[in-house]
Amino acid sequence: MMIPHIPEDAPFNSDQRAWLSGFMAGLNSRLLAGENTASAPGSNAAQPIHILYGTQTGNSENLAMDAAASAKALGMAPDVRGLDDIEMDALVAMRHVVIVTSTYGEGEMPDNAQLFWEALSADTAPRLEGMKFAVLALGDTGYDGFCQAGKLIDTRLEQLGATRITARLDCDIDFEDAAAAWFGETLPLAAEKPVASAAVAPTPSREQTGWSRKTPYVSTMAINRRLSGAASTKEIRHFEFDLADSGLVYEAGDALGVMPVNDPALVDLLIARLGASAETEVGGAALGPLLSTQYEISTPSRDLIAEVERRAGHEELTHVVRNGDKEALEAFLWSKDALDLISLIPENSLNAAEFVGLLKPLQHRAYSISSSPKEAGSHVHLTIASVRYNAANRDRGGVCSTYMADRVAEGASAGIFVSPNKAFRVPGNDDAPMIMVGPGTGIAPFRAFLQERRARGAKGRNWLFFGDQRRESDFIYEDELSTMSRDGLLTRLDLAFSRDQDAKIYVQTRMKENGKALFSWLEDGASFYVCGDASRMARDVDAALGEIIAEHGGMTAEKAADYLAGLKRDKRYLRDVY
Repeated sequence: MMIPHIPEDAPFNSDQRAWLSGFMAGLNSRLLAGENTASAPGSNAAQPIHILYGTQTGNSENLAMDAAASAKALGMAPDVRGLDDIEMDALVAMRHVVIVTSTYGEGEMPDNAQLFWEALSADTAPRLEGMKFAVLALGDTGYDGFCQAGKLIDTRLEQLGATRITARLDCDIDFEDAAAAWFGETLPLAAEKPVASAAVAPTPSREQTGWSRKTPYVSTMAINRRLSGAASTKEIRHFEFDLADSGLVYEAGDALGVMPVNDPALVDLLIARLGASAETEVGGAALGPLLSTQYEISTPSRDLIAEVERRAGHEELTHVVRNGDKEALEAFLWSKDALDLISLIPENSLNAAEFVGLLKPLQHRAYSISSSPKEAGSHVHLTIASVRYNAANRDRGGVCSTYMADRVAEGASAGIFVSPNKAFRVPGNDDAPMIMVGPGTGIAPFRAFLQERRARGAKGRNWLFFGDQRRESDFIYEDELSTMSRDGLLTRLDLAFSRDQDAKIYVQTRMKENGKALFSWLEDGASFYVCGDASRMARDVDAALGEIIAEHGGMTAEKAADYLAGLKRDKRYLRDVY
């Protein structure tokens, strides 16, 4: 049983409506938690606690579910929801709130927190004096906007009169242990009645398999083959890992984490530059294996940059670091790795232990899965572009993409784990239309989506916008897509190969050319998906979509923006961007 929403025409003023909305939301959460809502006044009903998350890849949602399990063990009634599911009139009625949010890109809100933030930061946002809150922020110190989304929300809640339960915690990429400890301290403080501390419970998916970033499954590479043609300027490869009896499960839309091993050539050059050997001990471990599997050596850490600047006496580096010129620093660091940085200081002036102490832990790389388990069986597929370039007379490459391409041959193995992304899924309604925009390797999740719909026997229409540089060499999965089109699974396939003609054509070009039909699909209930580069392609697609809605919906730019916001609120505009 669920308590219904208040009708829009109900005869209540805004304060009454807010109170009733909060009351009903709390009642619903208790019903969902299995509580007896018929208890008499003064009974020991569980205290509601609202655990809200903003996520791009699923980490914050997983932590929110962990926190909910811990809150339930403490006798509370947790209500877990994404931030974009929260309206301001419901927020104002919440009394105990824990927010977990990641930061996307350079300090931006994750997609499912953007609408919430726009409402919270508006001048019309309600006062929140009755709220007690705590914020857990996830981020990466490799980016300037470290934990910026969490910092902004934390500050804004305070400005609106809410009271902190405890100080905000800003977590770097190794967040699990710190987050668990913070929840263990924060949740008991949120309780109105004294409770004992409780450990944060793992989510069922991780509990079932046991495989994670810290304990990856060592999987055999079943297939490693090149997709792009020999004449292509890109090297796009198709990989298949064998899941065997691992117990790993995934869904179309999820990501696969791969644990890389650093380039042996770069490891050897660093060791030589440090005047050390592979066997040199650092903290009880050999330097060679440490630099190979434990630390990031391709992307210089902030600590390393600062220490080199202090020692090097390098005019340009000192200028950009000390003047806080972000763009100039990015330009200076472009294509530079840790070896380039320590080459700016005298040889052997930094010992091995000092150097290792300035590095960040080596992180997994997450890739959109390009298969549906309903068709791939015991395999999981990836579609990855190998990053390769030459700088300062050294050949270089992407840490994980070239590791997989060059050093994980068929029959070899690598550590993997699944990163669920529940916010990026095929429509639950098999009859609903689906529009997908995925140029280049952005096709990966949509290959999985199409396989999923085929396996389900879904009748909904499917439209794919795909493109790259040249059709002859860059039309990856051409045979598969042609078959899907011929068989009717792909209702429409629009292609954009930018360099096959004088005027460059991109996926957004094809969208605008077919704007009338695209808007008609949206009006028919289509979900709109984007996967690929966030900094350019996704922004251009977003702008094109807004223009299409305005033109073919006969709307002003403001009304078109509202229409787009409605698509996001209804979970019909979803992105997997990087």
